[in-house]
Amino acid sequence: MKQLLVVFTGGTIGSRKQGEGIDVDGAGSYSLIDDYNHSARKRSDVTLHAIQPLNLLSENLTTYDWITLAQTIRRLDLSPYDGLVITHGSDTLAYIAAMISYLFADTRIPFVLTASNYPLADERSNGRRNFVNAIDFAAGEQLPGVFVVYEDDKGDTLVYLGTRITQAVSFTDQFGSPYGVPYGKIADSVFSWLPHARNPKPETLRLAAPKTALQWEAEALHLDSSIVYIRPYPGLDYTYYDFSPNRPKAVLHDLHHSGTACAVEEGPYSLPQFIARCKGLGIDVYICPIRDRSDALYSSSLRLIEAGAIVIEKLSVEAALTKLMLAYGMHEDPAEARAFATESSLYFEHNEV
Repeated sequence: MKQLLVVFTGGTIGSRKQGEGIDVDGAGSYSLIDDYNHSARKRSDVTLHAIQPLNLLSENLTTYDWITLAQTIRRLDLSPYDGLVITHGSDTLAYIAAMISYLFADTRIPFVLTASNYPLADERSNGRRNFVNAIDFAAGEQLPGVFVVYEDDKGDTLVYLGTRITQAVSFTDQFGSPYGVPYGKIADSVFSWLPHARNPKPETLRLAAPKTALQWEAEALHLDSSIVYIRPYPGLDYTYYDFSPNRPKAVLHDLHHSGTACAVEEGPYSLPQFIARCKGLGIDVYICPIRDRSDALYSSSLRLIEAGAIVIEKLSVEAALTKLMLAYGMHEDPAEARAFATESSLYFEHNEV
């Protein structure tokens, strides 16, 4: 008999319509287990157990809540369990999936995150199906690692590595992945891996935990949220970013799809000038995503690097941002934080062949 622990954290999958709005409801979470136990798809070889360390809509979560969740899991005796299913809100699912991946990269059982696009009572909801498929994946495949299971708008249930899922887009609520390559698919309760040069083989996950897995104690875990994320657009005026008296430790500056941002030499729209100003204040500026630094770059990209921007290559923005929170939380020395963010490899976050 497979023993699975369900970790409820709230989110739409644990919410109900209350008055004119939608909010978390404790009974809403646990009703998933009741529904599952009375459903036609209940596995005869699975017993579910449950805890609820958080009960929040995911847009309201902070790094302090992430620490609470990670500490709760770290303090558990996981030896009785064959897998964890973590229910979470879809709004920030990609971020928490990356963070859990970094912190639990050495797990020898599957950690499977899932969510819902609508509350369970809504007929449009995929929450119950996602929950069932997450259980099927955790119990059936028994792949060690951190994954996300989520049904797309075509009715396909996709499996993502935890560091390779990108935020759901507006209007369609669909998650993505770098290069459009999920890890696999679940159909009729059975997982099939997507053969691709960028996807580690299931055998790779089974052989051994990543050798670079972090060593951390629950009581000492610190995640630093003093990271400012900036997304470029035409007319972005950097003079509005006044970092006095409170200064972030780092800025993560997103890029256009070609790895560029406004690189005029000076003026309010100049990113190189903004980078220089940040350097003068002791603030590290990172740019991401860049497919490969060794690739031929546009001249504007090179100007950003020459101005002092630190390149995070081959990572999605979601994976990069959470890694920076971890880097500056773990390392007081900025040089060590920079090295951790750009040189370490924790859980398949680098999308490479």
